[in-house]
Amino acid sequence: MTHHFRARLKAGERLIGTMATLPTPAAAEILAGVGFDWLFVDGEHGPLGTGDVLGILQAVGDRTPCIVRVPGSEEPMIKRTLDLGATGIIVPQTNTAEQVANVVRYARYAPLGARGVGLGRAHGYGLRFQEYMDKANDEVAVIVQAEHADAVKNIDAIVAVPGIDAILLGPYDLAASLGKMGSIDDPEVTSAIDRVTAACQKVNMPLRIFGVTADAVRPYLERGYTLIVASVDTLFLGTAARSMLSQLR
Repeated sequence: MTHHFRARLKAGERLIGTMATLPTPAAAEILAGVGFDWLFVDGEHGPLGTGDVLGILQAVGDRTPCIVRVPGSEEPMIKRTLDLGATGIIVPQTNTAEQVANVVRYARYAPLGARGVGLGRAHGYGLRFQEYMDKANDEVAVIVQAEHADAVKNIDAIVAVPGIDAILLGPYDLAASLGKMGSIDDPEVTSAIDRVTAACQKVNMPLRIFGVTADAVRPYLERGYTLIVASVDTLFLGTAARSMLSQLR
């Protein structure tokens, strides 16, 4: 890890990334070459398994930080993903401070946590073991998602958990949990988003938002969100193909 992603995140830099969902390392490699500050590798939704994530991390290498969204908050997947060499993790459906504290514990080596010690790709398969161990607690980013009404209710306690580096706001899942499926502009949903935003900004906790277009993201930039995910690899492919086809027809 040579790109100082966590330090830049905590310093409040605007970091613009995009989402990698295709189980094709070349696609992520192309996105890394575009110049994004980071890649959101989605291991929660879609087809990516452990082997696919490994292939993406190997293809991208040290050129671009890869933050991997794991399927859940359980210890084995967090440990396995970090041992693959991910720059950090994004953990979905983290709705209580206790759950978030466990995530931190699984992601940090003692004395800051209880992450298991192995000899994975992150450690140079053992050849850079001590080098990785010396810096992992300082450089691995831990990001949790606020995407449920329960997380909104508990947000003040969640942002107070030591070791959390950013909150990822999930407006669509949040809307669904409030009985407002797809209605992210509903007043109840926007009020919940405002509560999360205020709680994070009160303690200078970086906030992340996802948008499929630049126009969808800009309002959140204006509100001080610094960790940005703009569009998805599949949309880039489909949109460009559709545009070319329409021009030729």
